[in-house]
Amino acid sequence: MRIENILGIKYPLFQGAMAWISHSSLVSSVSNAGGLGILGGGSLTKEACREEIRKIKALTDKPFALNIMLMSPHSDDLAELAIEEDIKIIVTGAGNPSKYMKKWKEHGIIVIPVVASVALAKRMERLGADAIIAEGTEAGGHIGELTTMVLVPQVVDAVSIPVIAAGGIADKRGVKAAFALGAQGVQLGTRFLVAKECTIPQQYKDEIISAKDTDSTVTGRITGHPVRVLKNRMTRQIKEIENASGMSVEEKIAKIEELTMGSFRKAVVDGDTTYSSLMSGQIAGLVKKEETAEEIIKSLFE
Repeated sequence: MRIENILGIKYPLFQGAMAWISHSSLVSSVSNAGGLGILGGGSLTKEACREEIRKIKALTDKPFALNIMLMSPHSDDLAELAIEEDIKIIVTGAGNPSKYMKKWKEHGIIVIPVVASVALAKRMERLGADAIIAEGTEAGGHIGELTTMVLVPQVVDAVSIPVIAAGGIADKRGVKAAFALGAQGVQLGTRFLVAKECTIPQQYKDEIISAKDTDSTVTGRITGHPVRVLKNRMTRQIKEIENASGMSVEEKIAKIEELTMGSFRKAVVDGDTTYSSLMSGQIAGLVKKEETAEEIIKSLFE
């Protein structure tokens, strides 16, 4: 069955779940425009998430999903909240949802994990996942190693459930390429950062719009948690620490963690573009203007 029919959406389009960013305004707008809006639960407590869910339900009667970051200290609470609030679709990331799957499936919840490898995709299918989001290293935020071009067809060949391609997709050409690789749908994050309904500071949006093809970089490989962001003064300092001689790996990691503490919040709440984590995919160079969610989606599919 096609992913649109499984989820009850018009277009095979997922809006990436971005912590601190993908809240009720953006999520409901994407769903109302025919895609799947996804509430980013990564930064939310149980009650804050409940409030966002109820706002979304007041703004749209279309399907939407809740994203649960499994490394979040709130993941157990959000797993229960999804049942309490009658969530129909859950997207998981940053871990293995196995301990929640039985209860979720008992309540008829559709579960769609994000994966960065074939092995994890196969494991998720065995657990009972209904679809897979295969995310390449071109994506913004926390990433794996394989590119979308390489990852998606291998995941498609390895599983029998629908595969959604993510990472490096910004326009109709990227959508067509994803379908050619065997994906049934696409997920976009960076493109929706500049949606008019996205509530991040204008300074952040302007950095995306003005970015060139080489303006993203990956930090944190040394820590084991690589993150793709736009280059700024903070990323240059991180690179200096990573390349410093006479310092142990442990010392480098400690310095990087101290430097980056709260850095994403600085970007999405304070509008700081200098000492912050401006998470963005490599396709920022293709994003040229601020548009509504509906205009973005129609440009991809109509």
